[in-house]
Amino acid sequence: MKMRLQAILCAVVLALAFSACNSGRTNKLLVHKKWRVYDVVVPPGSAYDITQINQATDLKRGYYTNVYYQFLDNNLFIATIDNKPDSGKYKLLSDGKIISVTAANGLRSAENLVTVVKLDETHFDMKVKSGEYYFILKTKAE
Repeated sequence: MKMRLQAILCAVVLALAFSACNSGRTNKLLVHKKWRVYDVVVPPGSAYDITQINQATDLKRGYYTNVYYQFLDNNLFIATIDNKPDSGKYKLLSDGKIISVTAANGLRSAENLVTVVKLDETHFDMKVKSGEYYFILKTKAE
C-alpha cells in the first residue's frame, strides 16, 4: 500500500513538473515579441459555412489589418489595434495550450480564452472566438 501511494505521488509530481515545463516553454516563446496578425482563417475541419468564410476575409481586410499582441513580464498583455494599445493580464492554462486573457485587474468576468494552435520562434497561430464563430489568427513575430 505504501509503495503504491509513493508511486502515485511520484507520478503526480512528474506530471506537474512536465506541465510547468510546457507552460514555461510557451511563455518563453511568447514574451518580448510583437506578434502581428497577417491572416485570419477558418479552423481546419470546420463545416463549410459561407458566412464564416466571408467574416474571416472581412476581419483580415478590416479589423485585423493593423493589430499586434505583446506578452510581457508579470503576465502583462498588450493588444494594439489600429495604433491604440489596450492592456490586460494573461495566464497560461492546460500546459500552455490555452491562454486566458483578462482585463488589467485580472478579473475573469471578461475573460477571453485563446487556444495555441502553432507556436515557434517566429509564428504564433491562435484560435479565437468572434461572435458565434471560431477563427485562427496567424501572427508573425516582428
